[in-house]
Amino acid sequence: MKTNSPLPPLKSVKLLDQLRERIRYLHYSLRTETTYVYWVRMYIRFHKLRHPATMGGPEVEAFLSWLANDKNVSASTHKQALSAVLFLCNKVIGINLPWMAEIGRPRSEQRLPVVLNQTEVTRIFTLMRGEHRLFAQLLYGTGMRITEGLQLRIKDVDFDHGTIVVREGKGKKDRAVMLPQRLMPELRQQVERSRVLWDADQAAKRGGVEMPYALERKYPRAGNSWAWFWVFPQATHSTDPRTGVVRRHHMYDQTFQRAFKRAIEQAGITKPATPHTLRHSFATHLLQSGYDIRTVQELLGHSDVSTTMIYTHVLKVGGGGVRSPMDALPVVAPSKCEEEPAAFEGTTIRHGVPNQRPRAGAKPAHIS
Repeated sequence: MKTNSPLPPLKSVKLLDQLRERIRYLHYSLRTETTYVYWVRMYIRFHKLRHPATMGGPEVEAFLSWLANDKNVSASTHKQALSAVLFLCNKVIGINLPWMAEIGRPRSEQRLPVVLNQTEVTRIFTLMRGEHRLFAQLLYGTGMRITEGLQLRIKDVDFDHGTIVVREGKGKKDRAVMLPQRLMPELRQQVERSRVLWDADQAAKRGGVEMPYALERKYPRAGNSWAWFWVFPQATHSTDPRTGVVRRHHMYDQTFQRAFKRAIEQAGITKPATPHTLRHSFATHLLQSGYDIRTVQELLGHSDVSTTMIYTHVLKVGGGGVRSPMDALPVVAPSKCEEEPAAFEGTTIRHGVPNQRPRAGAKPAHIS
């Protein structure tokens, strides 16, 4: 049955264009748009290009079963695909059938985050260079997500009060984090380098930077202002995938991720660490230093303290909790067999009695 949705009618004709139009109307991120389009396209191709309006619960279940059983996707990927298909049905096509609430959602397993110790963090920073090194230090020193750090604007860095304001974080929330004192000189130099690029753009009358929501229409000149410029701008211009405008973008996340991965490999760290691991390490090290869980929750921007509590589990596993019973056992001296393995080389055991075979090249024993 059709839903009584207050959403405006769609102007696009093609289904995927309608999906993009609805996502942008609801102010979803570009990353979400790309993900939803990917899964909806796969859903349609799985059913031999049938229109989703002609399909229902059995087709959705068949698609999800194929992902889980044949493709062996994780629970989070399973949920992602399901969210994309349900968004298409509810927000784009405008159908809300009873089977939507009956579709089983996979249960995510709680996994402990990967955490680097302080020595490992220092080794990584030593092996990185330039703005990539500074950016990694800023992620670790503030607990910001990588997208939050990349979208940092000049106006949001307050050197006088030692504060960074994170705008439009996860859940569309703003929060304030500390500005590490050790990073202030390098961050000031980074701002000066950004100023050089901004001056060059102004002289060339380029398109400024991207503005959130409708601020570009409300304040047409704000995108060209110094206050809205990126703290970590890209060295070259790029084309906006949504508008086609050529302008200055912030540093690409892929380039930083590659630099971070190289540093991990060169440091000889075997943990499956990513840039997000710096955020996990930030939270864990704060708790190790004695800060309370509520303070860490506010700095990370978590809505629920239960999300932050995962780091207390890391501390318990790391040795701050229960003592292993193995550590309570008395030290046992190695046996003679372990001390002198060569004495039994080539020996087989028959009925509990060693049977020594002569080594190659050894003279046979004299028989009297």
